[in-house]
Amino acid sequence: MPYEMILVDTRGEGERRTGFITLNRPKQLNALSDPLMDELGRALRAFDADDGIGCIVLTGSERAFAAGADIPTMAPHTFMSAFKSGLISKNWETILEIRKPVIGAVAGFALGGGCELAMMCDFIIAADTARFGQPEIKLGIIPGAGGTQRLPRAISKSKAMDMLLTARMMDAAEAERAGLVSRVVPAEQLMAEALTAAETINGFSGPSTMLIKELVNLAFQGPLTDGVAIERRYFHALFGSDELKRAYLPRVASGEQIAAFWSDPAHRLGKTWIDHRDINMVMLATSLAPESYLQI
Repeated sequence: MPYEMILVDTRGEGERRTGFITLNRPKQLNALSDPLMDELGRALRAFDADDGIGCIVLTGSERAFAAGADIPTMAPHTFMSAFKSGLISKNWETILEIRKPVIGAVAGFALGGGCELAMMCDFIIAADTARFGQPEIKLGIIPGAGGTQRLPRAISKSKAMDMLLTARMMDAAEAERAGLVSRVVPAEQLMAEALTAAETINGFSGPSTMLIKELVNLAFQGPLTDGVAIERRYFHALFGSDELKRAYLPRVASGEQIAAFWSDPAHRLGKTWIDHRDINMVMLATSLAPESYLQI
């Protein structure tokens, strides 16, 4: 079935590629409606089921990631019709069921439901033009897709209260300082930056990336002790994975290699940057030289 409100394609090279989903209602600044969210959920599930996809990027246009929910379609609702139809519930959180990493690439406005959708991504890369906000209070309503819950977890209670109660927007620089976004890049570099991040993820173990995602999300939903216990079990389980055998075991260093590593004066001084390929050597060798301080 073709898509009418989103654009879908795959990018990148290698064993696993990146699934790109672009919200595509330009005249409405990508306002989120039930039909759009149905299509988004279908595309997300298709990429999640595709073994050739390792990561997903969700983006909008230069003007707007999504400027909010489609208010004209919501206005006629009564309490009972909203409740019985599952307004902003039956199909708006499909993204939370996706096991593969989802990167939000945000430029322009991410307001109301658009901000909430961005926060449902696993992390956000923002263009320097991005603007985030929850202006629902201006319409006499409140956020309905998690804004009052996810925003304080992302940026603190005080900042969330400020944004929710005054309807002020937060620019990209403040969003990065507050922890709402992971990084900010010039608008013209946004897609390249998102693809680079996705390709990096694609190069790692698929099961490991999915488990990390699950565990980090668990950290926001349960007690610390329970999360650490589950993390440890998954950590143990990965020692039986084919990915570990392919990626880690070939790098295990011999005693001679460890001795040679620390015989290098630069390593003994601990004042050098270590290439990522040497990290396994560092992990093993530091047990022989615990007094060393490495900048990794």
